[in-house]
Formats: sequence, C-alpha cells, structure tokens
Amino acid sequence: MKNQSKQSLYHDLLAAIVSGDIVPGQVMPSERQLVQQTGLSRSSVREVTSQLTHRGFIDTQHGERSRCNNLLAAHLDLPLDLGGDPHTLQLHVLEVRAVLEGEAAYYAALRATPEQMDAITLEFEKTKQRKEGQTTLAKAKADLQFHMLIAESCHHLLVTAFSQLFYNRYFNAIYGVLDRALKQHGHYPDGISRQHDSIYQAIIQRQANKARVLARDHILYTRRLLEPSDVF
Repeated sequence: MKNQSKQSLYHDLLAAIVSGDIVPGQVMPSERQLVQQTGLSRSSVREVTSQLTHRGFIDTQHGERSRCNNLLAAHLDLPLDLGGDPHTLQLHVLEVRAVLEGEAAYYAALRATPEQMDAITLEFEKTKQRKEGQTTLAKAKADLQFHMLIAESCHHLLVTAFSQLFYNRYFNAIYGVLDRALKQHGHYPDGISRQHDSIYQAIIQRQANKARVLARDHILYTRRLLEPSDVF
C-alpha cells in the first residue's frame, strides 16, 4: 500500500511472520519490492529491516536476501538420544509426530492459501510416483517433505517452527523407523500410501477435524509397524 509509514510496514511484516504468512527460512520481500509497495524510501525500508534483524525475526547476510528466522531455534536444544536406545527414541519421536502432525493437518485444512493447497497437491502427486527401486532414504525424505509442507501451510507459528526443528533433529530416527519396517516386513507398507491419500483429501476439502484424526492415526499406524506382532 502506497504512502505507508515505517511503523506500519514494521508491524505488517511482523504480523506476516507471526501469522505464518512468511514461514521460517522463507526469503523476505526485497527492498525494491517494499519500496514499490509502500512508497517509502530505500533508507526507510532498510531501517525497518534492521529493526526486524535486531529483534531476531529475520537474518540478513551481506549480498543475500533477508530470510525469516525460526524463532524457536535459539531456545530449543533437543536431545539426540534417550539413554542410548535407538528403538526407544524412534517410539518417542513417533508419539510426538502423532500430536504434531495432527495439529498441522488440522490448521492447514483451515488456513492454507489456494497457492499452498496447490503446492500440497504437487507434493502429494510426487509421493505417488515412488518407484520400487527407490532407496529407503529417498522414501523417508519424500515422506517427510509431504508432512513438512503441510506444517508450513498451517499458519501456526509454533507448529511450523517446532516441526522444522523436530524433523531436522530427528530425521535419522524417522528414517530408521521406515528402514526397520521394510526389513521387518519385506516391503513398503501399502497402508502408508492409502493414508497419505486420505490425509490429502481431507486437507484440500477443508475437513479439519477429519484431517487431524487421519494424520494422527497415520503416525500411530507406523508406530505399530515396529511391533513384531503386527502385520499389514
């Protein structure tokens, strides 16, 4: 909006970060864009950017575009193991994922923009194109990318920020779960693909409560695969 004040620009950018319109790691609008949008001078825009940088909301590197910071990163030091037992860690990670991904799916169904819905659709189509020859590592990355995109589309700052840190910290445990399931049962669980489809359909149809339940149950299903007595 033309003739915007420095203060209103600051609050608009801050509101976009807090509301999840701009997610952690996302490139911020350039100085040129902000000058054109607001009618402010480049020096005024730079003052606003400096203020956001000083308060830790964005990170600005010389010669590069500013990026939105993950506001939880400086305050969380997630442990890499729980007493040295990888199986216990995997179970705990899955139990947290059940809660986290249920809420992410719920809010994504309510709040994702049309553009974000398109991105989720594109990522979902990629998950359906998995080849039998893909490595377990590639499958784990593809699976997590689908869930991370949902979290980044939920417009919930804490859910998005924690999801990014949690998935990055515990990727090896998440990968280990799929690797164990494949070795234990001999093939990629068919139920996972069907569940992805159900979660996707609930989100794009804006069925928030259904999306929450399906996303939670999807992770708990994966947890049950680790138990020797379960089959699929």
